[in-house]
Amino acid sequence: MKKNVIVGQSGGPTAVINASLYGVISEALAREDDFEKVYGMVNGVEGFLNGQIMDMGTLEKSGELELIRTTPGSYLGSCRYKLPEDLEDKIYPELFEKFAEYGIAYFFYIGGNDSMDTVSKLSRYAKKTGSDIRFLGIPKTIDNDLVHTDHTPGFGSAAKYVASTVREIAVDASVYDNKKSVTIVEIMGRHAGWLAAASALARKFEGDNPMLIYLPETAFDPERFLNDVTAAMEKTSNLVVCISEGINDGNGKFICELSGDVGVDTFGHKMLTGSGKYLENLVKERLGVKVRSIELNVCQRCSSAMLSDTDLKEAAAAGAYGVKCALAGETGKMIAFHRVPGAEYQIEYITEDVSLICNQEKTVPAEWITGNGSDVGREFIEYALPLIRGRVEVPEKDGLPLFAYRKRHF
Repeated sequence: MKKNVIVGQSGGPTAVINASLYGVISEALAREDDFEKVYGMVNGVEGFLNGQIMDMGTLEKSGELELIRTTPGSYLGSCRYKLPEDLEDKIYPELFEKFAEYGIAYFFYIGGNDSMDTVSKLSRYAKKTGSDIRFLGIPKTIDNDLVHTDHTPGFGSAAKYVASTVREIAVDASVYDNKKSVTIVEIMGRHAGWLAAASALARKFEGDNPMLIYLPETAFDPERFLNDVTAAMEKTSNLVVCISEGINDGNGKFICELSGDVGVDTFGHKMLTGSGKYLENLVKERLGVKVRSIELNVCQRCSSAMLSDTDLKEAAAAGAYGVKCALAGETGKMIAFHRVPGAEYQIEYITEDVSLICNQEKTVPAEWITGNGSDVGREFIEYALPLIRGRVEVPEKDGLPLFAYRKRHF
């Protein structure tokens, strides 16, 4: 008897999260002997609870499915909805009643750390109640902070955007060489500095900008920062500095908090912003040189112009592999990437226990951080370079990128 599939997206989007969605849908639709319907949750589990679902088979008939592959953002919409820790909570039987209503036998959730927490809880509840629904997580996050996987879909394209943009900023900063200046670039990354580290890829030669890179993995000292900037300006008059938004004093206090209080989101995470502006004012007051700060913000995760072909292909393949694993009987797992040792870059797709992944964070290895906490070494460069390679031709209309958009017909 054929069963139905449901897929959703959760958390912050990436430039390739829809490629993973494409992978799930296209693989499921191709298996007509196994599946009856392929549904999409609009706005994740939260939307599903409110009855917001759509038939994804219509996308193939309309020809829009292929367009989704290179569309940034979350085509199905997202949510930041945390399921209760207590599996006895009434929300669980309510969810499983809805799964039964739609004949769902396979559940796929595309997301990061908190999304894998959702997959873990649902699979544990299914085991507890004897449900045979299979739950699989498809990874995504520009932060690259999921454990038990070499990297995550979304990071490669975001890293390519960061490196390309920082290189452009550095070229722009070098135009006027007769007066000292400092440009501070604030890059996403709360506790893991993978994305800020990617700014090192912007260098064209040894000693090129960005000359200083600060990650949240090492304690940040404003006084040492000022000394680093002063010393670097002896080597270049137009200094570019890159920082993670989450740089902190090593004792839990974010640098952005020095300029005022910060709010929290629905998961209790502090909403970080302003580290670059704080350091801009610090340099202006203490060093008296021309200084500006630039916050790359959401452009890091929504730029289709900087798509990495490697990232796009791996994201789609992860989605398709998830379907194959579910059909093979796997549940409570996340699709992970294993880098095959050798001179040429190659990965293999595997599954890992999602309960060992959620609520954990993978940080940049300490041995990859150099310059007394102000740079990254060759190990990071060799790790990241293969992930940003390849250019993607995004469909255009009238000179602008052509994106798929969800019509409100669920």
